[in-house]
Amino acid sequence: MKLLIIEDEKGLRDNISSYLNGDGNICEQCGNLTTAIDKLAVYDYDCILLDIGLPDGEGFEVLNYLKAKMKNESVIIISAKNSLDDKVKGLEFGADDYLTKPFHLAELKARIVAVFRRKMGATNSKLIFNEIEIDLQAKTVLVNHSPVILTRKEYEMLLYFIANKGKVISRSAIAEHLWGDEMDMHNNFDFIYTHIKNLRKKLTDAKGVDYFKSLYGMGYRFEA
Repeated sequence: MKLLIIEDEKGLRDNISSYLNGDGNICEQCGNLTTAIDKLAVYDYDCILLDIGLPDGEGFEVLNYLKAKMKNESVIIISAKNSLDDKVKGLEFGADDYLTKPFHLAELKARIVAVFRRKMGATNSKLIFNEIEIDLQAKTVLVNHSPVILTRKEYEMLLYFIANKGKVISRSAIAEHLWGDEMDMHNNFDFIYTHIKNLRKKLTDAKGVDYFKSLYGMGYRFEA
C-alpha cells in the first residue's frame, strides 16, 4: 500500500513509517497542512494517517479537500484529542477510523488493513476477483485455487490494478504509486513493462485470464 503520514511530531512520523515500511508499504511523510495539500494535489494514496492538530491548521481541512476534489483515499485520524465531538466530526467529514494517541503500532497496522479491506470490498481478509483470490493478511495469491508466488512489487501491482480495474493507468502513475514520489526524477519507465510482463505470465501460467491490456501511448488497463 501507499500511505501518507500527516503528523507534526517527527519522531512519531518516523516510527510509523519505519514500522509500516517493514511490510513493504510505501510511506510518505509531511508535518503540516500546506505540504499535505500540495502532495494530495499531485499524488494518490491508498490510505492517509491524519493528525488533526497541525501547526498551520486543522487536519479536518484535509478531509474537506478530499471531498471537494472527489478523491477516494481512506483516512484514519490519529489524534491526541479523545473527545467524542472530535471523533464524530472526523467521521462525519469522511474519515474511515479514529485512533487516539498513544497507540500501539500493531493496532494501527490492524486498523489500516481493516480499512483497506473494506475499501477493496474484501470479505474477512480475502479479496476475490474472478479466479484470483488474495489473502490480504498473509499476502498470498491463489489463481484457480493454485498458489502463485509473486514478488513484493508484483503483489502490490496486482492489488493496485484490481483496485483500479477498468481505468487507464499510465506507466508513470504505476511507478509513482509503487515506488513513491522519488520516481519523479525518472524519465524512463520501461521497467514497468517488465514487471507487468512477469506478473501476466505468472497469472496465465496458472490458467488465469490475461486482464492486462496495453494501450499505446497511454498505459495499461486491467479489464473487469
